[in-house]
Amino acid sequence: MAVEHKTGLRVNYSIIFLSGLVLLITAFLVFLLIVRNIYGNYDLQEIIPTKKNLTFLTDSKERKVAILYSKYTENSLPSGSTWLRDNIDAWKKYIENAKFDYDVISDQSLELGEAFKYKTLVIPGAKSLSDKEIVQLKKFIEGGGSLFVTGGPATYSDDGKWRGWDFFTELFGMKFNTEIKPEETYKIHTLRGGLPITVGIPAGFALKIATWDRPIMAEVLEPRTTQASFWYDFRHEAGLVREGISKSAGIAYGTYGSGRFVWYGFQITSVLGTQKDYIFFEKLFNNSLNWLTYNPTGDIKIWPEPYTAAAVVLPTLDEDIYNINNITGAINSKQYPTTFFVDAQTAIKNKGLIRSIAKYGNIGAVVDIGFVESPGDTVNQLYTKDLQSTNLKFAADTLGKISGSDVQAIMPFYGYYDNNTLQLMSQLGFQFIVTDSLTDRSEPELKIMGDKKILVITKTARDDYEIIGRYGLTQPEFQKYTYEEDVDRLLFEGGLYVLKVHTKYQLQPQSADVVRDVLRYIRSKNIWVTSLNELMNWWEKRNVVETRYETRSKRRIAVEITNPSDETAENLVMQVNLNKKVKNIHVTTELINVKVPRYELSEDQQTIYFYVDKMEPHETRTLLVDFDNVST
Repeated sequence: MAVEHKTGLRVNYSIIFLSGLVLLITAFLVFLLIVRNIYGNYDLQEIIPTKKNLTFLTDSKERKVAILYSKYTENSLPSGSTWLRDNIDAWKKYIENAKFDYDVISDQSLELGEAFKYKTLVIPGAKSLSDKEIVQLKKFIEGGGSLFVTGGPATYSDDGKWRGWDFFTELFGMKFNTEIKPEETYKIHTLRGGLPITVGIPAGFALKIATWDRPIMAEVLEPRTTQASFWYDFRHEAGLVREGISKSAGIAYGTYGSGRFVWYGFQITSVLGTQKDYIFFEKLFNNSLNWLTYNPTGDIKIWPEPYTAAAVVLPTLDEDIYNINNITGAINSKQYPTTFFVDAQTAIKNKGLIRSIAKYGNIGAVVDIGFVESPGDTVNQLYTKDLQSTNLKFAADTLGKISGSDVQAIMPFYGYYDNNTLQLMSQLGFQFIVTDSLTDRSEPELKIMGDKKILVITKTARDDYEIIGRYGLTQPEFQKYTYEEDVDRLLFEGGLYVLKVHTKYQLQPQSADVVRDVLRYIRSKNIWVTSLNELMNWWEKRNVVETRYETRSKRRIAVEITNPSDETAENLVMQVNLNKKVKNIHVTTELINVKVPRYELSEDQQTIYFYVDKMEPHETRTLLVDFDNVST
């Protein structure tokens, strides 16, 4: 009987192998595509599952800082003092709030070079350090580490002997000038606006710093260091403004070798004030940490591109009213938009003049809403709401009829206002109030009263009441110099220069040429000379648009711009400080058909400017920014 052999399917192992290989390659390519879509550009060696790359996923070194607890410094303090411990506790709180981790290290750890395990080292109030620590600190920052320092580090040795300021000068490129004595409860500390470490904080914001720890004033000597603040207080201090600012730096940041530093001339426990003060200080602190760790910071640019400051021209017609004609020839609506302020009674007596100057600019109302005997305390001291309402209505109606245009701005006769004033302004259609109040910033502040917005413009510079009336400066060259000092200060702060002059003083025939010279000086600077209406339009748009950013990888950040309002926002500039040098910028969007705004990289290759022509109401754009890092 014959045996029947059955033949089955033959397995082709070559085809199976090749099919598996194709699937593997496809899966790998899909993986690379997913990685590319999430993290942007990358080198292949960065995603290979090596021990280094795998540990990087759980390693918090990039987000961990070391805090030096200097026993050498503590030993130099009075017995039982908790000063250093309190300082360290404050640092822990702020670092945790900034979503960073920390380790506290000792003097001995620093001497042994253990700080090199970290990217950032915090040295709070460590005035006593050993020679070994100084050597290690220099090596640390020269090798690319970042230092966050307060006070005068290493001015004493580990055994409490005076060492001097040589280490301070060498490391930070600054010269120590003086310690602030605790004769006052606190001292005003003014921040510059728009810098990588102050972005998102009002230009000219005035921190209140307690003087019990003897804060430090210093002077920047080298271009590698940027002055971010100053102690000089133009509100109360005499002297030369430019010199006062340059010699009173209280915050600075810069580079040393391949590393970075941020220096505060005060202890973080010395910050005083209300909740608002602490909110802005925490913003400053977080920005400083982000700059030190090469993480981005950003916000809508304070002023329209390309300007770094702004100015408004606000003459007041009081005594010798016809002196206003001494500058009308120098003013035109395009180059120097102007709002002329006058009280209603004066306007009634000089109707022809008011109609004449209305051709050169807008008319604002000087209104008597009450007198304040104690500046800063307006409670129950200004006129009642009814009396204020009567005076405001009379001013608006009178000036409107004479000038033939709506009156939108008021200037309180004695310089002060209260909440009743703002409520009445919103009801009567006023949009601007120009006040002599000295506030905590040198930029305007937008007040929301119901569904209306009021722009508060405060005193940011000395006017002719001070320059001529108080200082007695009658010589034109001295007057001009004083005005120009304040122009330079506002340019340095990034704020709004308010040029207030009066027919009684600066507009007299022998002094009016100074105003022309000051206007030309302003025009020669990078300053936006604008009208109150243009200022309001810009400020509304700038303050309504929200920004957010996050680091996706070493070569990609995501930037989100949102317009939550019911109105279109136009011609905005978003400033994103990458806080490191980059090249080969490429911007895409997460969603199809979303417009990528025009953008450019700054000359120092560390900041990207996005020029947003238009954002519709409730529109959100997420931009993916890819770049290559520049080795330094």
